[in-house]
Amino acid sequence: MSDGRAAARAIDALRRGWPVTIGGGDGAVAVLAIETADAGRLADFDPSGVAGVLLSPSRAATLKLTNQREAASPASPVLVARVPWIDFGAAVALADPQLDLATPFKGPFPAAPLHAVAAADAALTLARLAGLLPAFFLLPADGAIDVTTDDVAAYASPDTLAIASRARLPIVAADQCEIVAFRSADDPTDHVALLIGTPNGRPPLVRLHSECLTGDVLGSLKCDCGPQLEAALAAIAASGWGVLLYLRQEGRGIGLINKLRAYALQDQGFDTVDANLRLGFAVDARDFGTAARMLTLLGIDAVRLLTNNPAKVAGLETAGVAVVERVAHAMPSNPHNHEYLATKRDRTGHLL
Repeated sequence: MSDGRAAARAIDALRRGWPVTIGGGDGAVAVLAIETADAGRLADFDPSGVAGVLLSPSRAATLKLTNQREAASPASPVLVARVPWIDFGAAVALADPQLDLATPFKGPFPAAPLHAVAAADAALTLARLAGLLPAFFLLPADGAIDVTTDDVAAYASPDTLAIASRARLPIVAADQCEIVAFRSADDPTDHVALLIGTPNGRPPLVRLHSECLTGDVLGSLKCDCGPQLEAALAAIAASGWGVLLYLRQEGRGIGLINKLRAYALQDQGFDTVDANLRLGFAVDARDFGTAARMLTLLGIDAVRLLTNNPAKVAGLETAGVAVVERVAHAMPSNPHNHEYLATKRDRTGHLL
């Protein structure tokens, strides 16, 4: 039986710089996260100096490794063979795209066969959940297993989400407002909903807003998140009845630190899509099934959705929440986010 708590323990271990052993249907691997390791920890983990470097498919593509047979699948993780010139410093350069322009790649970096693909995929998922770069030192494993691929899949499942507390919360946009907090059995991340106004028999106007510390709190001009949040609260209040879901999925699901790394890459000339790919992540790693579960727990099965993102519509409907109307939600651009908004329109399918 899968156990999300095992995945939680593995995430904690990776953040602390400890190795983790992952088992799947096609084999098991022991991994050490490059970001939280150092030369001494690597020597303890791999005294023989044979551990390969595991990279995500998109990071491998950035490094031009996918022209090799063992790295040719665009959907599979890539194992770089441990050759004499890959020491700890070289592995860090392979993992961190912020060093791409500063570090001349000496190579070659030969790809090696990766036999435990499911376990390697699970390791990359754990890295994202831990807020780490998706890159590891990897050894085959045949002993005790810390976490299975099923455990990783079960971690933070929307099915484990439950209402933890609720209270009245008057806000600037609306005096009549209630805040509801949601908690998962194994994930420490708490999501919240703001219920604004009074149910009137119609599907509520709903906004799914992913957390953005820089935009929501600090007033960043690099995105439109802050203005979107304020406009959504005002629109829901004006409609008389609706819900804002505040989802703790910073940086399109890659976490605050990796989002700031993406910002640094944007300063080098990459757009938001290419920055995420160079880091080794998906273009958008958010899970809107969590939002659907929150609505279901609130007794809402049909909504008018305030969004320009078709993925949010699809995510809710796939999870059983009907979207009876999509209501456009566009903000004016400024000189700092003009290209960001153009990328959302041209490369991630956002509508006007």
